[in-house]
Amino acid sequence: MSRRVLLARVAAVGALVLGAVAVGFAPAHAASATATFTKTASWDSGYTAQFVVKNETSAAIAGWKVEFDLPSGTSVAAYWDALQTNASGHYTFTNRDYNRTVAPGATVTFGFNATGPGVPVNCKLNGAACTGAPTVTTTTTTTTSPTTTTSPTTTTTSPTTTTTTSSTTTTTSTTTTTTTTPPVGLPKRVLVGYLHASFANGSGYIRMKDVSPDWDIINLSFAEPTSVTSGDLRFQQCPVAECPNVESEAEFIAGIKEKQAQGKKVLISIGGQNGQVQLTTAGARDAFVRSVSAIIDRYGLDGLDVDFEGHSLSLNSGDTDFRSPTTPVVVNLISALKSLKARYGAKFVLTMAPETFFVQLGYQFYGGGSGQDPRAGAYLPVIHAMRDDLTLLHVQHYNSGPIMGLDNQYHFMGGADFHVAMADMVLAGFPVRGDATKVFTGLRQDQVAIGLPASVNAGNGHTSVAETHKALDCLMKGTNCGPYKPKATYPNLRGLMTWSINWDKYNGFEFSKSHRAYLPR
Repeated sequence: MSRRVLLARVAAVGALVLGAVAVGFAPAHAASATATFTKTASWDSGYTAQFVVKNETSAAIAGWKVEFDLPSGTSVAAYWDALQTNASGHYTFTNRDYNRTVAPGATVTFGFNATGPGVPVNCKLNGAACTGAPTVTTTTTTTTSPTTTTSPTTTTTSPTTTTTTSSTTTTTSTTTTTTTTPPVGLPKRVLVGYLHASFANGSGYIRMKDVSPDWDIINLSFAEPTSVTSGDLRFQQCPVAECPNVESEAEFIAGIKEKQAQGKKVLISIGGQNGQVQLTTAGARDAFVRSVSAIIDRYGLDGLDVDFEGHSLSLNSGDTDFRSPTTPVVVNLISALKSLKARYGAKFVLTMAPETFFVQLGYQFYGGGSGQDPRAGAYLPVIHAMRDDLTLLHVQHYNSGPIMGLDNQYHFMGGADFHVAMADMVLAGFPVRGDATKVFTGLRQDQVAIGLPASVNAGNGHTSVAETHKALDCLMKGTNCGPYKPKATYPNLRGLMTWSINWDKYNGFEFSKSHRAYLPR
């Protein structure tokens, strides 16, 4: 999210590579199901681990359960892509809905952070040894899921004939037409706005208590690190010299509580144009968790917005599968977000505001050896890993170059078609780098909003109210579509995000008033 009209790029800072070390539970039989344990990162007090469940049989597995023991002095902290229970050091991990089914020859993964040096022992997969059973028939009788469901992959296919089938993808989710209860107390339709809380940026300072009631999520901008690689975040209110009407901290906090009493969610946004954050080490990851928690607790906030831009995220050479990332800045960010979610629980609001370069560009190019910019698609592993905990993804449909859509045509900022094509990609899903075996599954409709500048002053790619409503008509109602036709209709698309609340006021509240009327709660 740019403080200026144009998005500035800064030089990359090198990342420290943490070697992945495989230990224990190596597959031993070719015709059975196996669960392989790998340490992906280690530090003095613990490690990050991943299990890969592989189906080497000829029949699909409809549900999986991995259980093991950890020795005294070692415990599981944050975990992801599974459900977990613990009984006196005996840990059980079971599938989520989106990765329940494992097709023949396919794999699914889950991971966790461990405190302590011990590694799993006595590992079982669906009641059999994790190293695999000696015959194929063993695996066909060890499925313990109470229900059998078929993974809906048709919403994640590419429009090309070479990628119309995604049945071999290792990660699945509900179809894009599934509706769910809106999470964490938010209304069905939301407007998300960034509030210049630490600077004015020429648009004028707005006191917290004076923020328009049209906004449902207010992102305080920004918390920034003490250095690029420290992971130590700081947030300060706008200085009086820049914002003469800034309120006291007590008044600021009182304003936050007042908005929350009205049903609004107030988040701290991390990063922005100037706040490069690279969690290259476990120490930086832990500092990130501590400092973000301190900001949330100090101001009584509802959660976190991740607005990493520039060179905060990039992929190392060889890191080519978004489902199993190995680059430290990505792995550590996922681990940190999992820890924050575990700390604050179900009411924790997590949003992300990546640029199209870091998400939709992944349809063509994926960093880490693609021969392109190593940042291409670099948000995808983070979004994928956090999809169960993600409240809202609002990709910035601005400050963007041309992006290829699922129609294999390039789309350009400023008109309805760009927004329809870009939103369709994250809702329908797409094969990453064109690989039909590595499909990014579409998010739920209630998890997706469209990011726009509030005015021509706020960023490149401003879209008129009429063109924005045309895009929403096409996506939500299947009407008023232009050349690009979305893969489905998305009546439960969550809403719109803008940079920024301040620029909206500067522009006479055109964004909030016009779009609030179109998107009633």
